[in-house]
Amino acid sequence: MLSNRTISQLSSRGIVKTAARSLSKSTPTPAKLDGKVAIVTASTEGIGFAIAKRLGQDGAKVVISSRKQKNVDKALDELKKENLTVCGTVCHVGKSDHRKALLEKAVAEYGGIDILVSNAAVNPFFGTLSATPEASFDKIMEINVKAAFMLVKETVPYMEERGQGSILFVSSIGGLIPFPMLGAYSISKTALLGMTKAFSVELAPSNIRVNCLAPGIIKTKFSGALWANEEQRQLAESTNPMNRLGEPDECAGSASFLSSDDASFITGETFVIAGGATSRL
Repeated sequence: MLSNRTISQLSSRGIVKTAARSLSKSTPTPAKLDGKVAIVTASTEGIGFAIAKRLGQDGAKVVISSRKQKNVDKALDELKKENLTVCGTVCHVGKSDHRKALLEKAVAEYGGIDILVSNAAVNPFFGTLSATPEASFDKIMEINVKAAFMLVKETVPYMEERGQGSILFVSSIGGLIPFPMLGAYSISKTALLGMTKAFSVELAPSNIRVNCLAPGIIKTKFSGALWANEEQRQLAESTNPMNRLGEPDECAGSASFLSSDDASFITGETFVIAGGATSRL
């Protein structure tokens, strides 16, 4: 063992500092999602893309998806420029064969599934709940609720093979505070809050955690009806104390955290990312 005097002498010559720098370079800290395989639906733009990108940056192997091949190709090109381990496929979550192909893609490419981020959603109607056509209501429930439910059912067996897993639903602050002209959409997002609770209890014995994000108004193409013109934007910004819209990247860190072992004792919870909008309730 080196004496304190010897260490002091070595330190004064810069030897200890040089060795420490060398050791730091040779043993980098592992990324928190190293070894994990993640699927993110509707992940070629907006919140889904930001989440997929962050999971990849934090070490996960990521499978992205979209209903259109051109969108998948464009997103893959951007993500691969960052040297992320990522692949993608076309997936309409409302179609069982597409969901099956998505899961099989993850297993074939990366050997299993550890993380599922259910982000896909639609809103074909903007108007009052009373005026919502039955066909629009059915479509919203089919994609935003039923497809999310089916994805979990179909993914769980793969996670059980791994002995663990993390499922994350992307809901909305509309699930907590219904948007006036997006009633059916808001109802579907409220359903995801309940699905989070129900699945978290059921899947806890399998070491599968289930959590939820509830973003506020995030500046994406999908939410454009809420901020497209100056008057709407000002109204949207006035709904939170930070007086601005959120950015997709501001949802990504929470998604990565909840998908990681840092959140190993967190399940059944909903994280609100809305600039303080619920603080006025």
